[in-house]
Amino acid sequence: MAGILAWFWNERFWLPHNVTWADLQSTEEASFPQAEDLYLAFPLAFCIFMIRLLFERFIAKPCALGLKVQANGPQKAQPNAILEKVFTAITKHPDEKRLEGLSKQLDWDVRSIQRWFRQRRNQEKPSTLTKFCESMWRFTFYLYIFTYGVRFLKKTPWLWNTRQCWNGYPYQPLMPDLHYYYIVELSFYWSLMFSQFIDIKRKAAKMANYCKYQKLSDLLFLTFAIVFIVSRLGIYPLWILNTTLFELYEALGNFPALWVFNVLLVVLQILHCFWSYLIIKAAYKAISKGKSGKWNPLHVAKDDRSDIESSSDEEETVPRSKTPHSTITTNGTGGANGTNGYITGGTCSEEH
Repeated sequence: MAGILAWFWNERFWLPHNVTWADLQSTEEASFPQAEDLYLAFPLAFCIFMIRLLFERFIAKPCALGLKVQANGPQKAQPNAILEKVFTAITKHPDEKRLEGLSKQLDWDVRSIQRWFRQRRNQEKPSTLTKFCESMWRFTFYLYIFTYGVRFLKKTPWLWNTRQCWNGYPYQPLMPDLHYYYIVELSFYWSLMFSQFIDIKRKAAKMANYCKYQKLSDLLFLTFAIVFIVSRLGIYPLWILNTTLFELYEALGNFPALWVFNVLLVVLQILHCFWSYLIIKAAYKAISKGKSGKWNPLHVAKDDRSDIESSSDEEETVPRSKTPHSTITTNGTGGANGTNGYITGGTCSEEH
C-alpha cells in the first residue's frame, strides 16, 4: 500500500519543477492544502445525506403540501396475473408479436394491453410529491453554495484578473473560507454518489411545474437557458480555460498534472457545447410551438435532456374485451375479482 501511495503521489507528476511535498507542509505561520483534507469529505457526505432526509421530511414536504402538490403516485394498473408475470419476468416493453399473443390469450384488444403496460411502468415511478422534495433540496443547496461562493469571490483579487490566481503558486496559504467551500462541495457530490440509485434527478424549474405554475416554470427554464449558455460558452472558456491553458503555463512552465487537468477541462467544454445545443433545441421548440401557433417565449416545450414525466404516460384505462357486454375468463373459471386474468362484465367503450 505504501508503494502504491508513493507512486500515486509522485511529486514530479503533481507539482512544478523544484517543488516537493515537504515544501507544502503546514506551519504555524501558514496552512497549506493537504491530501488528508480529502478524507474529511466522507463523514461529512454522510452528514449531508442525513440533513437532506430531514430537510425533505420536515421542510420540503410541508412546503409541497402547502402548494397543493399531488401526494399520490401514478394510477395503478388493474391487477392481472398473466400480464404481471410477463412484466416482471420477461419484458416491460412487449413487442408487437408478444402483444398479439397476449391479445389472443386474454381476449383483450392490443391497445388495452399496451395501456396496461404503460400504467404498470408508471406505477413504479415516484409521486410528484417525492420529485418536488428532491428538487427543493437540490435547489436549496445550490442556492446556498452559489451565494457563499459569490460572497467569497467578491473579496478576492483574482476575480477580474485571473493571472493573480498563480501568484506564488503553489506556495499559497489555504484560506478557511476556501477550504470550507471545497470540502462542502466535495462532500455534497460524494453524498450524491451514495444516493444516485434512488435519486429522481429533477431540476429546480420542475418545482414550479409540479405546482402547476406553468408561466413561472417556462420563465425559469428560459432564465436557466440564458445563464447556462452565457456562463458555459462565455465565462468558462474566456476566464477559466484561458487562465489554465495559457496563463498557468506562462507562470509555472510544463508539468504532467497541468495537462491532465486541462484535458479534463476541455472535455467539459465539449460537453457544455453539446448540452447547450440541447437547450437551444428545446428553446426553439418553445418558440415555434406556441399554444396558438404564434410566437410565445413563455411556452416551453419539453426539455430534451429530461426523461418523460410519469403523467405523460398515464391514461384512464380499464382493459376492454373484444366482445362487448360479456363475461370473460382466461382460466376457465368464474368469479368476482379481477385477478388471474378474470374480468367480469367488461363493456367496450369508444376511446377518446
